Amino acid sequence: MNLLLTCGGTAGHINPAVAIAKLFQARRKDTNILFVGAHGGMENQLVPKEGYAIEIVHITNFRRSLSRQSIAYNLHTLRNLRQSQKEARAILEEFRPDLVVGTGGYASFPIVREAARRGVPTAIHESNAIPGLTTRVLSKVANVVMTGFETEQTGYAHPERVVVTGTPVRPEFFRYTRQEARAALGITDERPLLLSYWGSLGADVMNGYMTDFMAKACRQGAPFRHIHGAARSYDSMKTALAAQGIELSGYSGVELCRYIYDMPTVMAAADVVFCRAGASTLSELMALGKPSVLVPSPNVTANHQTKNAKVLADLGGAILLPERDCSTDRLWRLAKELLGNHETRKAMSKATLSAAPADAAEVIYQTLSALI
Repeated sequence: MNLLLTCGGTAGHINPAVAIAKLFQARRKDTNILFVGAHGGMENQLVPKEGYAIEIVHITNFRRSLSRQSIAYNLHTLRNLRQSQKEARAILEEFRPDLVVGTGGYASFPIVREAARRGVPTAIHESNAIPGLTTRVLSKVANVVMTGFETEQTGYAHPERVVVTGTPVRPEFFRYTRQEARAALGITDERPLLLSYWGSLGADVMNGYMTDFMAKACRQGAPFRHIHGAARSYDSMKTALAAQGIELSGYSGVELCRYIYDMPTVMAAADVVFCRAGASTLSELMALGKPSVLVPSPNVTANHQTKNAKVLADLGGAILLPERDCSTDRLWRLAKELLGNHETRKAMSKATLSAAPADAAEVIYQTLSALI
């Protein structure tokens, strides 16, 4: 069978699509996979790293402003929309998919819409508690809408098409125990490990706090291990640390990465995670039962990350910390408190595991198989 997956924009859209691809390849050995992403999107780097081919459509978003620059940008988006429709037709005619699944991002729009018009079985997956614009529009034409949260069903024009599945997690997240993951990373001491990252695109404000956080850790002799994914802030963080006289290569256990490519191993090894509250990230935390401090992005549609985070925080599995309340000292105190208290982490881990769906992968596989 031919399975076409379309996604893009952020890792939160890409990772569920990769999980679905691997799920079908494991269950159906004859599955051929093709991804479609947007020109210039990070999917063009992440998807090939997973071993999959990817095609590109030229599509951009609309800006909600009447400024001269925004009007010019939106006219460009309209031109791209027409071009992406032609590109979508060509891709579908060549690959001839038996099933098309969109997991978010603007690239999903022309592909899923054209596939539905041709009568190809289509599905979309929405990880967040509040559906995005692309998902809301495509829900009118897709055969089924798969969601990560029960509360999402009220956001769609056809609730009868909605199936609550949870969000799929790549099988690599279950590859190692904590100790096995630490060994794979070359960790030989017993210091607890803090993992921090603020999304695949980074976050300048939060990375500013983490720069001073990492400098403080170094000055105090690295009392715990710390791996931080800086994304686009990597160069500025490195420069800022150097300005404070900090060269991380001289401190064992404090590591700054541009991007954490082996997230399954690093998260499995971690004792506490500081991160945003995208639904894909929360699904990974729940799958592994990792205690976390969640700082929802304030720059997302309908404040959906805060609503995502509340699901886990209300159960006691996470601490919800609004960005406006953040500071280097606040983050440092939380890290010290959580990393220094095994019983607190154990209770949070239990609560986090309880939030995980029974078997998201199985529900998704059965839902999609029924369409074929």
